[in-house]
Amino acid sequence: MSFNPLAAALDAQTATIDAMADATRKASIAPERAAEMETIEVGMTPADVVHEENKLELLHYESMTDEQNEVPILIVYALINKPYILDLQPDRSVVRRLLEAGHDVYLIDWNEPSRLDQHLGLHDYVNRYIDNCVGAVAERSDQESINLLGYCMGGTMSAMYAALNPEKINALGLMAAGLCFDRTGGVLEQWGSDEHYDPQDVVDTFGNVPAEYLDTGFALMDPVDNYVSKYITLYENLDNDAFVGNFSRMERWLDEGIDLAGQAYVEFLEKIYQNNELYRNELELSGERVDVGDIDMPILQIIGEYDHLIPPEASKPFNEVVGSDDVTTIEYPTGHIGMSVSSSTHEDVWPEVCEWFWAQSEPDEDTEEGAAAEDVSDIQDAAAEQVQAREDDATDAAEAAADVKTVDGIGPTFAERLRAAGVETVDDLAGHDAAELADIAETNESRARQWLDQL
Repeated sequence: MSFNPLAAALDAQTATIDAMADATRKASIAPERAAEMETIEVGMTPADVVHEENKLELLHYESMTDEQNEVPILIVYALINKPYILDLQPDRSVVRRLLEAGHDVYLIDWNEPSRLDQHLGLHDYVNRYIDNCVGAVAERSDQESINLLGYCMGGTMSAMYAALNPEKINALGLMAAGLCFDRTGGVLEQWGSDEHYDPQDVVDTFGNVPAEYLDTGFALMDPVDNYVSKYITLYENLDNDAFVGNFSRMERWLDEGIDLAGQAYVEFLEKIYQNNELYRNELELSGERVDVGDIDMPILQIIGEYDHLIPPEASKPFNEVVGSDDVTTIEYPTGHIGMSVSSSTHEDVWPEVCEWFWAQSEPDEDTEEGAAAEDVSDIQDAAAEQVQAREDDATDAAEAAADVKTVDGIGPTFAERLRAAGVETVDDLAGHDAAELADIAETNESRARQWLDQL
């Protein structure tokens, strides 16, 4: 086929005219789009503030179902950025997915610290603020323990809280949580290394860490996409209402960062990133050891395969050091933010998360609700059989009760360690507190308390 320069010139001219027409059309709608982006709505799910402390607000969302799970979920977000990324828009709202599945949902909105808050540390956020919110949620729901779902830095603090207060947490969800930093390959881990960076210098300069400082650092992890590519994509889709809406909400969230309390920033960088103390089980908050072996409740890890902030290697190894033997991991091909706002995660991941929380919150068969549902005659028959069994096996039961192995959860290994220390019978077991038994059996206090509770 021979080359026709005239035809080529006409094609080029046509393409140029089309491009100019497209540019003219987009330029004409640009002011309207800009106005829309300035006034875009976010966080539209109805909620009430049910607890306030300092800047913190505890939100309780309105139920969306007739039947609601009795064990509520408290969402703990990071101390940077605003939490409405979890309620960005109705079709991409983690909060709504949980509500639609019948869960009772609460969320901590930290709001922005003032200069007077610069000395707030991890102890204040975990042992004071989170604990007070857990207490408020438990009281409002009339539950002894509740479910916790922590996102990013909020997941790290949730793990600390669960280790310190296992009796208050029914199930623990960790979403893109930074839990292990030992050559995981994450850029932030390298930038934050004590070889190159001292977080105290920033705090000495600013008091609290400015949101702009943090935002710029995150953006520089992928400068081409954050400063060039995404705006080209916006221009190409300027006449696409849905795209512009999604883009505007994300940009508003990115632009509305909040400062981070200086002391909490220093402690998080030094203790969690640089020294890896949480994973190594060496972390202390205000002199109290955070023993990850005490995290014995069911755990769900939700991990983004392409998360450049918290890569999978910064989360998954934590499963091997916690005390729980009931750990579920969902690893999905998405990024750090996509975990909460991408359409695919809302289709594929969050229904599974909702089901997991529901399964962990089902009442036991021996609760009052379960017993009320049984047939009365069956209950009477069972009671009669139990009385007869007690009479027939009274001697055997008395003998068995004398051995520590009769206590549920004390297997051969724990029994051997206990006997070596002179704890041979149930009476011997009752003569010690949980801390002493945990030390003797080389286990965590939570498990030891479960043994004593049976007595």
